[in-house]
Amino acid sequence: MLFIGICGASGSGKTTLAEELVRDMGVPAVVISQDAYYIDHPELTFEERVHLNYDEPGIFDHDLLYRDICDLFEGKSIERRVYDFSQHRRAPSDGEIRPVPVVILEGIHAFYDERLREKMFLKLYINVEPDICLLRRITRDINERGRAIDNISAQYLNTVKPMYDRYIKNYIHDADVVVMKGGIDTKIVPILAGYVKNTLQETGSI
Repeated sequence: MLFIGICGASGSGKTTLAEELVRDMGVPAVVISQDAYYIDHPELTFEERVHLNYDEPGIFDHDLLYRDICDLFEGKSIERRVYDFSQHRRAPSDGEIRPVPVVILEGIHAFYDERLREKMFLKLYINVEPDICLLRRITRDINERGRAIDNISAQYLNTVKPMYDRYIKNYIHDADVVVMKGGIDTKIVPILAGYVKNTLQETGSI
C-alpha cells in the first residue's frame, strides 16, 4: 500500500487534488479526510461546540487516525468515519474502507503526526494565497456546511488565520512536492499520478 498525504490551508484545494489524483491514477484508491477525525464532544452544548478551535492540531483524534492507517497497512478494513459539520458532532459510520493499493489522507494537519509522516510514500503541500483560500472557504461553508457568513468570518479571524500562521504554513517544510495553484493543476497531476502508478507496477502492487 502506498500512503500519500496532502496538506495545506483550509480552502486550498486538498480534496480536489486528491480526487484528481485518484482519477488520473486509474487504480483502486481511497481518500480519507482528516476532518472525519475531529474529537467528538457529546458533553458540550451546541453553542459550546461552535466556539471550539477547529483549526488547532489538538482538535483531532490523532491516535484513532493512526490506528486506522496502521490497520489498512496490515490489510484490515476500517470504519469510514463521518463528521456532521452542521452539528459539530461525530456521525454514525456509513460503511467501511477496505485495503487498496493507494490511500490518500488530506487535511490541514495531515503532516502534524510524525508517526503518520513516516508512513507516507509521498507528502504533497498545496501552496495557495490565503485570500483565495478564504474565498473558497466562504463558498464551501455556505453551500456545503450550512454556515452563516458572520460565523465564517469570526472563525477565520479567531482561529483559521492564527492557526495557519502558527502551524499550517510551516508544514511546507515537510513536503516532498509543493503544488501551486490549488487542487487542479493540469501539469502536476498527471506527473504525480504517473509516478505513483509506476511505483505500484514496479513493486507488483497492481
